[in-house]
Amino acid sequence: TYHHPSQTIMGRTIMAGSSSSQGRNEQDQIQDEQDDPNINRGSNVLGTPLKLCCNRPYKTGFYRDGFCCTGDNDFGVHTVCAIVTNEFLDYSKAQGNDLITPRPEYSFPGLKQGDKWCLCAARWEEARQAGKAPKVLLEATHIKSLDFVNLSDLMAHAITLPQ
Repeated sequence: TYHHPSQTIMGRTIMAGSSSSQGRNEQDQIQDEQDDPNINRGSNVLGTPLKLCCNRPYKTGFYRDGFCCTGDNDFGVHTVCAIVTNEFLDYSKAQGNDLITPRPEYSFPGLKQGDKWCLCAARWEEARQAGKAPKVLLEATHIKSLDFVNLSDLMAHAITLPQ
């Protein structure tokens, strides 16, 4: 997700980190290696290898490699693979995080209902508490999400898509 330069979510100040030169270098490295099945992107919330969230029509994730993996520059912790709804998008926009408007300077296409996208774990939890959380793909949701969200809550919003 795109965050304004500074934003508070659930009491944490989040700074946009995807525009840093170090982040770009990491992004380029992951982009170059994305087709290598031996790359370790970490585990999902189920303890198995993290699966792809979305790479069509555009790639999601902090590193724009299609995976909801995270790293030191990902201050927003973009780790929850969700299928966004209009209700969630409207909620997020009302909270000051417009996910609908394209932001090409952040490689952000703008989202519409039905898109799969790696959401900030704290934002997803905030939306859940407000009754606006979208469905999630557990196998594509990084284990780091559990620092912000209970597994039982993710499981209550889980959906499985055909392969």
